Amino acid sequence: MATWSSRGLRGSTLEELINRTNEKYRQGHLALIQKIPTPITPIKMDKETRHITLAYFEQKSTVDYIGVVQGVPVCFDAKECAKDTFSLQNIHPHQVQFMEEFEQQEGIAFLLIYYTHEDFFYYLPFRKLKEFWDRAESGGRKSFRMDELDMEWTLPKKSGIMVPYLDMLQKDLNER
Repeated sequence: MATWSSRGLRGSTLEELINRTNEKYRQGHLALIQKIPTPITPIKMDKETRHITLAYFEQKSTVDYIGVVQGVPVCFDAKECAKDTFSLQNIHPHQVQFMEEFEQQEGIAFLLIYYTHEDFFYYLPFRKLKEFWDRAESGGRKSFRMDELDMEWTLPKKSGIMVPYLDMLQKDLNER
């Protein structure tokens, strides 16, 4: 049984930016993407604030977001990275398996990584994630460095859109 203990606002800023972006995309009839909540069972609650302080996960989560963009099924996970090296321990085997199966069903899977120390967003196509994953599985590095990434997948800055990933999604589609 996996347990969860609150560690503050970890990751919530990135999720809020993506949620606002998804709402803009929905309003513009460009995409319909939903945040997938991780089912938990509360164990302890703070009686004053009514916040959950300890819980366990009911089941393994798959990805953070799933939906459709102009008829194309998409799923992605959002991660923050505070240094130049991204540890693959931030991703679980069942998530990689889900993303792989999603792509086998003609969907597009990817990671959105926010490099907090450099203040930029990066779109990592599933096929590149899979290369890094397979390398780790065969005894290689259990992480990837920023200098291994193709900076053409950096999300552009766009007025009014916090995490503009649709351009990179189009690039991903074009390169298939």
